[in-house]
Amino acid sequence: MKVAIYCRLSEEDKNKLSKEDDSESIQNQKSMLIEYAVQKEWEIYNIYSDDDYTGADRNRPAFNQLLKDAEQHKFDIVLCKTQSRFTRELEIVEKYIHGLFPIWNIRFISIVDNADTENKGNKKARQINGLINEWYLEDMSDNIKSVLTNKRRNGSHIGAFALYGYQKDPNQKGHLIIDEEAAQVVREVFTLFSQGMGKSSIARYLNEKGIPNPTEYKRLHGLRYKPPVTKQSTLWRYFAVADMLINEIYIGNMVQGKYGSVSYKSKKNKPIPKEQWIRVEGTHEPIIDMDLWNTVQEMIKQKAKPFSNGEIGIFAKKARCMYCGYVMRSTKSHERRYLKCATKNACKDACIGSFISVSVLEEYVLSELKNLSAKYLDMDELEKNVVFNQKLDEKKQILENQLIEYQAKMVNCSTGIKTLYLDKVKGILTEDDFIQLSADLHKDKSTYENLISELSSQIAEIEKKQTNTASNKEQLKEYLSLEHLTHDIVNQLIDFISVGKRDPETKEIPIEINWKF
Repeated sequence: MKVAIYCRLSEEDKNKLSKEDDSESIQNQKSMLIEYAVQKEWEIYNIYSDDDYTGADRNRPAFNQLLKDAEQHKFDIVLCKTQSRFTRELEIVEKYIHGLFPIWNIRFISIVDNADTENKGNKKARQINGLINEWYLEDMSDNIKSVLTNKRRNGSHIGAFALYGYQKDPNQKGHLIIDEEAAQVVREVFTLFSQGMGKSSIARYLNEKGIPNPTEYKRLHGLRYKPPVTKQSTLWRYFAVADMLINEIYIGNMVQGKYGSVSYKSKKNKPIPKEQWIRVEGTHEPIIDMDLWNTVQEMIKQKAKPFSNGEIGIFAKKARCMYCGYVMRSTKSHERRYLKCATKNACKDACIGSFISVSVLEEYVLSELKNLSAKYLDMDELEKNVVFNQKLDEKKQILENQLIEYQAKMVNCSTGIKTLYLDKVKGILTEDDFIQLSADLHKDKSTYENLISELSSQIAEIEKKQTNTASNKEQLKEYLSLEHLTHDIVNQLIDFISVGKRDPETKEIPIEINWKF
């Protein structure tokens, strides 16, 4: 019997001599599990070890490699110190320990808590272990949240990066000190705004001076920050300036807790209502004095305008500049709504820019939509669509027959590999013969798996087309009589719209609509 040993560093163990060394916990696990395997006279196939990973992390490299090897039946047993070393999630317990491992003929054993899938009587015990570990994760998550909340209430900065204009104090954890190089830019932004310069103009001014935006500044100063994708992503923009002008951290107040996690199982965050933010005054040295701050806040209030739910909302986040790819911003002139490229104004030569009135774009989209609807609903076209759907059915049937055939062949390969292994154990086959013959079967099996995956994707695509054909027909009839678009209709039908710059000779604006159907 071949056994795969799996070890994982417990979250509580942090007694490593260096980052490259195995922790003492890992060494102890290995010794215990190797001794157990030797006593059972099992052949150790491999030792999989994950250090510095939690039991809830599904992206553990050694863990995922073990699962791949298990699926390929490279061993017969998975051996761990405890079930929680393998996973702390009940979902993973059910999926692998009680689900896929038996299908793959893999036995799971954990020594300390006596989990053994060969013993059907302790399945409930394994499920209870999984449930307890799930509770542990939830409690640990709540405890971490509680600790972080207390730190926030005490005014400690707990973010991964300090706000632009500050840096983390190397002598006092959770304290911010001024980064004078960036702080000079912050002071200039507040001063320029107080003198009447607009936010977009300030962004353009900073870009023309060659000052890197906060994201690029972090990267240039060696912080582990995601590098920019394009030149445009290193530019200052309207919203970066706008956010800076209302951030209380610049007057010495620590404001945190603006976002919270959806669940301890998810890394996604959700915004927290402003009244629930944690605000502590006077936690660090301010960059902006109160006189300048109050002046700027009063000017922002005077310039602020209520959002108007007019035509511009129709293409919200749908219209993109054809040249730089950024979402176009809305503007208003002489009671008319327009969409324009924001990058053009951010910096000279950043983009040639695109510009269009909302009414012109709406008229164009309506015209294209009605043309498509009329063409689709034309009787001749309908007949073609009927034939098209019949061909889809025929193609789907052929693919499904091929899928069944390849699935059967893959099962035969798996059975053949097991038979070869038994023949090797009985002495009928030599080790060399077994390796050669099983390698051929594994290769065939891999080929069939790829074919099955490809066929499944093709079948799913056909089913999607068949569903869309039926449901879109009735909707398209309604679109023929549309006089105006709504944001819901645009969102339902359009992925995005690329808008170019007006041709000075033809006066035409290039427009490309990327439909969802």
